[in-house]
Amino acid sequence: MDKIRPLKRFGQNYLQDNNILTKIVDEINPKAGDNIMEIGPGQGALTEKLLERVPQITAVEIDKRVADNLKEKFQGLNLIRDDFLNIDLHKYATIGKKLRVSGNIPYNLTSSIIFHLIEHKDVVEDAVLMVQHEVAKRMQGKKGTKDYGILAVILQYFTEVNYCFKVSPNVFYPKPKVHSAVVHLKFRELKSTENVNNTFIRMVKACFGNRRKTLKNSLSNSIFKEINFADSGIDLSLRAEQLEPGDFITLAEFALKKLSN
Repeated sequence: MDKIRPLKRFGQNYLQDNNILTKIVDEINPKAGDNIMEIGPGQGALTEKLLERVPQITAVEIDKRVADNLKEKFQGLNLIRDDFLNIDLHKYATIGKKLRVSGNIPYNLTSSIIFHLIEHKDVVEDAVLMVQHEVAKRMQGKKGTKDYGILAVILQYFTEVNYCFKVSPNVFYPKPKVHSAVVHLKFRELKSTENVNNTFIRMVKACFGNRRKTLKNSLSNSIFKEINFADSGIDLSLRAEQLEPGDFITLAEFALKKLSN
């Protein structure tokens, strides 16, 4: 199994440090009966640590080269040979048991994976992910800073974002050119409707379309350009980075009200 080389096209950088693997599993804190899904187990370093604590996990692996080895090596592994982005997570959540997701994910797919999790937020309890350090900083970006953007606003609305720890390139094979970090996303129980949530995501993207422009200018050049937001209760002379996540919900609800009239 050690002879299988990581592939650049899959964004593979195998984590090889026992201490870091233990820290990740400690953060996940898996309990017997948890519905755990690992993204991209690769050669199974994290898988092995998880299966020391729980009898069974599900893993999604796109790389056919490692799939047979993984199935042979781990008795408690339910392996899905597919691209995680193609998976309907609803099929793997059982009543009363939401998914607990983990993984050292391909950095070029971080946003796609996060939005896939958000799409299935009703069946995901939390996610402990290894991401690029710069992206981890953006995930927890504070209002008014350069790190505060689309990713920060959307993630902080749907999840509680916890930055866990930084990880050196030296613990991977091959070594990435960037530092990494582990983040723990805990999905919130939201009362807003799916229509509001979807409009909120579109609203955030529209308002940050040109982050140096005022909201008035950004919205007038967006999919919401037909709507007059003057009575929305939000100061349109502000820029997107000056709003709280809840302000974008206000704008989304206002837009939906106008569109339904």
